[in-house]
Amino acid sequence: MALFALGDLHLAFQSDKTMDIFGKVWKNHEKKIEKNCAKMITDEDTLVLVGDHSWGKCLDLCEMDLEFIERLPGRKILIRGNHDNFWNAKKTQRLNDIYKDRLYFLQNNFYPYKDYAIVGTKGYVYEGLDTRAHADMLIEREAKRLKNSFEAARAEGFEKFIMFLHYPPTEIGERTSRFTLMAKAYGAEQVIYAHCHGKERFHDSLMGNVDGIKYSLVSGDYLDFKPARIL
Repeated sequence: MALFALGDLHLAFQSDKTMDIFGKVWKNHEKKIEKNCAKMITDEDTLVLVGDHSWGKCLDLCEMDLEFIERLPGRKILIRGNHDNFWNAKKTQRLNDIYKDRLYFLQNNFYPYKDYAIVGTKGYVYEGLDTRAHADMLIEREAKRLKNSFEAARAEGFEKFIMFLHYPPTEIGERTSRFTLMAKAYGAEQVIYAHCHGKERFHDSLMGNVDGIKYSLVSGDYLDFKPARIL
């Protein structure tokens, strides 16, 4: 019963969007995902997919992408990414109802894994694409959702946490943020994130052991689409 993670699948079975322009690592990346998951993961394992699952603009336009994810081995836990337009942030429970016993969508809730609680949210960092004030508002909103996730797990008696974000936990050059402080306050053992594409972005945020917490990047192209074993 191992725990694995992989981010940024960027599937497009019902879209003309291609990731090939971002380098040869993306060529036929769907086949890499399928092959590597089949080789590494069993049906008794758990796979957390750390955001940006599909280019589909609504649920009807990403059904094939989600079916692809369903077919991967193991239990699949999904974190919301910035490109997951099919996922209405206020209707996470609706997705969990539709995909009951097939996929689990993580936001304002948690998922039990052995004696750990898997908690998380999309997160956010300022990347210069909006105003600082707007970014701060989004960071605060996501921090509240993350707190809801931690508190839901605590209410069920969990004391050990693994935290997932789609965005990196810190901006470039930062050592602390709302998200790292929350990870420390709740005693999260690991923080797993994605979103950082291309070699020039791989070291945008924390990696390795920082203040007793292990930080790991699991973006698809960083791992060449081989899921990272978390536990």
